[in-house]
Amino acid sequence: MEVLIGVDPHKAVHSVAAVGERGDLLEQASFDAGRSGLRSLVCWAKRFPERRWAVEGANGMGHLLARHLVARGEKVVDVPAKLSARVRVLSAGHERKNDRLDALYVALAARHGERLREVDEEEHAATLRMLSERREDLVQERTRALNRLHVLLRELLPGGVSAKLSADEAARALCRVRPRSLPDKTRRGLATELVRDVRRLNRSVDELNHRIREAVEESGTSLTDIFGVGPLLAAKIMDRVGNAARFPSKAHFASYTGTAPIEASSGDLVRHRLSRSGDRQLNAALHIIAVCQVRYGGEGGDYYRRKLAEGKSKREALRCLKRRLSDVVFKRLSADLDARIVGAA
Repeated sequence: MEVLIGVDPHKAVHSVAAVGERGDLLEQASFDAGRSGLRSLVCWAKRFPERRWAVEGANGMGHLLARHLVARGEKVVDVPAKLSARVRVLSAGHERKNDRLDALYVALAARHGERLREVDEEEHAATLRMLSERREDLVQERTRALNRLHVLLRELLPGGVSAKLSADEAARALCRVRPRSLPDKTRRGLATELVRDVRRLNRSVDELNHRIREAVEESGTSLTDIFGVGPLLAAKIMDRVGNAARFPSKAHFASYTGTAPIEASSGDLVRHRLSRSGDRQLNAALHIIAVCQVRYGGEGGDYYRRKLAEGKSKREALRCLKRRLSDVVFKRLSADLDARIVGAA
């Protein structure tokens, strides 16, 4: 009998609940989140020879615990917090909430859930995720610095500067400033510091771009063969998707990306509406690819124009192209996964 161990992870304590095949509660416990507590947790679980783990938020609070279990050969699935919360609401006595009950609901969600992501050993996707997130942080910091610089230059120069401001342009503009009052001197000094900050951030972003390109090349992905997909966009897609094997078909993948329309039929009326669900960052990546193909031609541009000729609006034609690109991306990811499996064998 396979036992499913649900885990509600926290910074200090991990609460666990063991559930049988029929959803019956076998045992509950709590363990310290430190090293000794992790060892005690693994020893406690050995009483169930056939076991599988369900960790809530394996990419968040439960990341370290999930990796610790996977490194020891345990089978671990990631349970989204939203899914376990739904199980709690639909269960009897749902108004009661504590860590042990939450662990039970995590296990029940995994017992009845389908297509939950299996936690694997960290590979290129984890590296790309960390590099991409760091790059996004630096780009946002650079944007904030440029916005502050815009404000200072507007107060120092009549008419300000152009909207597309760079560090070099700001430095040339500051050379024309001859402040006389103390506030203007302070503004010029702060603007000079911000120019140095922007140049430093530019160097950091360029370095991360280079590291991301190298990581994408090392992964051996074929995503960059798609027109409109560069290393940065390929890294974003691989980061958000992870293991493509968790999607049984391209239709499931399209639902995950939010490119599959949602049926909203009633009676004899058959209609579909735009999906606002799915991974919105992945959906945005597909949107960038679609816009690039429409703008610069290729098969995607031809498909887009055919849809326009059929009477669809520009938005509808672009959505159709995004749905088609979702299938193309899934095909590439699946082929890359098969190639890695064959290479490992």
